[in-house]
Amino acid sequence: MSNYPQTLRDELAKYNYAPTGNIEWDRAVLHTLRQQNKPDYCAMVAIDNVMRKVQKEIDAEQKSKVNIADPAVFNAHIQLWKQIANKILCSQRREFVVDDNNHEVIRFLMYYFHESPLAEEVFPGRGYKIHKNVMLQGKAGVGKTLLMQVFSAYLKYINSPMQFECISVTQMVNHFSLCNNIDLYTYNEDNSKAFQIKPFHLCLNDIGLENRPFYGIDTTTVVNDFLHARNELWSIQCDGADKKFAHLTTNLTTADLAKVFNGKDPYGRTIDRFKTYNVIPLSGESRR
Repeated sequence: MSNYPQTLRDELAKYNYAPTGNIEWDRAVLHTLRQQNKPDYCAMVAIDNVMRKVQKEIDAEQKSKVNIADPAVFNAHIQLWKQIANKILCSQRREFVVDDNNHEVIRFLMYYFHESPLAEEVFPGRGYKIHKNVMLQGKAGVGKTLLMQVFSAYLKYINSPMQFECISVTQMVNHFSLCNNIDLYTYNEDNSKAFQIKPFHLCLNDIGLENRPFYGIDTTTVVNDFLHARNELWSIQCDGADKKFAHLTTNLTTADLAKVFNGKDPYGRTIDRFKTYNVIPLSGESRR
């Protein structure tokens, strides 16, 4: 409670009330104490312990976050990220190249995955928000999937709550052919009790390209179902740690995606739900 007003702390002490750390709540309690409004005070006391528990969880979450706004901390994490990228590329006997085509995208993603509002300032005018998912768009080979693979590994190394799994459309459709559902990639409620779903953060790579049947399975329908389910999860699980992201990469433009998915969804719901994504173009030529 480093930013907690000392005057408020002192006033509450006169009534032997220990601050919760929630300034708005504590001011309301102080006002009630001063007014000697017993019914209101009793109502507040009834949920005071719950308020303290919630505030304690908020404080713990804030303390666990990396101060990525500090330039020295940011640069240290960028160096770690590059080292992990080079480790991934080691088997190909090459190093990761940061250039004008990907530099700002990497900067945005570093802030974004640390849930820093600074991410929203990297590309002024684009309206990117840290509460939205990420969709990387670009030509084949520009490094979309690799970027997300590196961030996936990096976030796991630092044990970030934003860590995610990278999967391909082919992998998900193969799972569908084996299990006749994609529950693992959406609600993940297999063996759940009392409707307690267990979804996780993930990135689905190369959506919109697998339009041919996969052993008799219409891949576009499977991906469409995935997008609808994950959008529902993103929408309803909107409080703190319960929010689960589903990032995407694609070679297609938004207009091309509309052509692919409108055939399965004539009402345009899938394309409309792409508004819940930070659609980030990644330029350049193939790096393969």
